[in-house]
Amino acid sequence: MDDRQDGSGPFQRSPTGPWVRAPRQAAERPKAPLPRPRSSRRPLWSVVFFVLVIGSVGIRAFKDVSRPEAWAYWRDLYVSPSLTSTLIASTDLTGAGHGRPTLAISGTIGPAAASWFRERLDATHLAAGDIVLMSSPGGSVDQAIIMGEIIRSRGLATAVGHIDAAGEVKPSYCASACVLVYAGGKPRLGVTGSMLGVHRFVTAGGGEDDPVAETQRTAGMILSYVTKMGISPAIVEAMSQTRDVRWLGPREAAAMNLITDPVRTP
Repeated sequence: MDDRQDGSGPFQRSPTGPWVRAPRQAAERPKAPLPRPRSSRRPLWSVVFFVLVIGSVGIRAFKDVSRPEAWAYWRDLYVSPSLTSTLIASTDLTGAGHGRPTLAISGTIGPAAASWFRERLDATHLAAGDIVLMSSPGGSVDQAIIMGEIIRSRGLATAVGHIDAAGEVKPSYCASACVLVYAGGKPRLGVTGSMLGVHRFVTAGGGEDDPVAETQRTAGMILSYVTKMGISPAIVEAMSQTRDVRWLGPREAAAMNLITDPVRTP
């Protein structure tokens, strides 16, 4: 059967003429796929990596602060400082006829003494030529050297003494590592009756470091420091002669250039 007769094929009857091909309908364009919304969730691997990094940092930080020396440092700086200070508005230790502001420091030189000392100086606004008055049995060598460097960098003078209940300067003593703090002064004032004591510095041991090598390192560091401060190397020899404190007389201390200004009575 001819597919033109029933109009079901590709041809259909025209109302005015012969059979004609049916008009081709425009093919419907496929719709563009809708964009997939971006997920706000991070990939699992990045979350795992972040957790591992934070965990490792946290574990390391915990190990750092859990060390005895770390706790000792924070306790000395914030909880119970080993040093105390008193600011005196004016003391005349130089005999110049006019007083200078003086920060009196007393106590043991603890593991955070240098940071504590810097904060006290900033708070009291001591200027070049003002005085740091020391009274201490000693303590940490490393902290004492840093304190001495701070004193020298700020142009402060040092003296040995303490403040009595009436606010007057009285003789005292400065031994062991305290002498290294005193060494930072320029000038270093002498006070009648005050004493400077030195002894051999040894390490506590018990760690992984070689005690002998550590002791030699400490001795070399002290020699370099006192030479820089203008003190005779003879003081290191005096330190090495005994483990007990050796008290230096005024003349001996002056001969070593440890005391640079004449001894004066407060």
